[in-house]
Amino acid sequence: MQQHITDSRGVRHSPWAHVLQAAAALGAGMGVGRFVYTPILPLMHAQIGLSAATGANLATANYVGYLIGALAGTFLPRLVRSPAVLRSCLVVLTVSLAAMPVTHSPGVWLLLRLCAGVASALIFVIAASSLLSHLRDHPAHLPGWAFGGVGAGIALSGLLVLVLRAIADWQAAWWASAGLTALFALPAWFLRPEPAPPSASATPGGERRATGPRTHRWFTALLASYTLEGIGYIIAGTFLVAAIEQSSPGWIGSGAWVLVGLAAIPSSALWAGLGRRWSRPGLLLAALAVQAVGIALPALIGGVAAALISAVLFGATFIGVSTLALATGAHLRFPRAVALLTAGYSVGQILGPLVATPLLHHGYHQALILAAVVVLASAVAAALLRIGFPHHMPTPGHPVARSEPAPGGQPTAIDTARAQAD
Repeated sequence: MQQHITDSRGVRHSPWAHVLQAAAALGAGMGVGRFVYTPILPLMHAQIGLSAATGANLATANYVGYLIGALAGTFLPRLVRSPAVLRSCLVVLTVSLAAMPVTHSPGVWLLLRLCAGVASALIFVIAASSLLSHLRDHPAHLPGWAFGGVGAGIALSGLLVLVLRAIADWQAAWWASAGLTALFALPAWFLRPEPAPPSASATPGGERRATGPRTHRWFTALLASYTLEGIGYIIAGTFLVAAIEQSSPGWIGSGAWVLVGLAAIPSSALWAGLGRRWSRPGLLLAALAVQAVGIALPALIGGVAAALISAVLFGATFIGVSTLALATGAHLRFPRAVALLTAGYSVGQILGPLVATPLLHHGYHQALILAAVVVLASAVAAALLRIGFPHHMPTPGHPVARSEPAPGGQPTAIDTARAQAD
């Protein structure tokens, strides 16, 4: 029998309707608003002579905006609970995409991508918080499918650019992406953010910290791993299409990006399901190792087959890594775990294009090799996380002996919500 969501007015809602609304928000904010730049970048290189350095700077501006938005959502929680903020961000994001082809000024482009980054981050935080609050008592695969909205946005925007590159120019690609964002915004417009928390906490932070083991050393390894992943994954996420197009026909790069999105759609739900059987630190290590191989393939082997395999491996892991890392931080119940991990990831994404820029003078393959090495370093940190990892954490406010962790010793959605509240 399907459980329903009951809001503060006693109105019942289908959880799948909430999943679809959140997926649309994530598709707009992340899938299109953030990642459509990847397949459009080669068009701007070819058609208007955009330099590799300027392309990297535009990516960095977007990631700086994302960090600003993430910090705003962390330290101003009222923003996360406001439907007006969500709707304003959807409008700002759409307008920022539509304005990109209106000008040829790099300075204006930087400002537009900065604004898009702020809007994307707030949309992500609002949608993720909404999922954690409204679906916390539902199976873990439901929010997993909602996060698949990121993949849907990547796939649809990549397909749009793939079609337009044959019949139009880079300007049409930006305008079309703005139109796609507006379509995603229609169902996302009615997403209900998380409700205001109770006036008094039933489980004070001090009590929670006192009931469990000290987890600093594991959280430090997790933070290092996730920050390094931010550096490596964003280099690939920004330059993968351009790198593939260096050694393959032009349509292969855009086609590979569509595959990235298609592989990403079920990935979060898949990794959430695997987390019920196996240790999350072990799964995190496996996902990072697979991702490193996928990133390196186009640079080491080249060709159509390597490009397509790379796209599938990258798409199947980059959202899954985030799901696993945030859930592991929630399980450790380290104070403000999700906020700290998100901040580290955001800083990594800012550093990624900056450290890759000196390697872009001779193309993008060296940048992909760097990205793969950094992701391997992230995997090493994840391997350290596995040493003595406390799979059985006590339930807050209960003795250790009565702790009943989720299958495989993994956190539930409630654990993640508690970590956010910290």
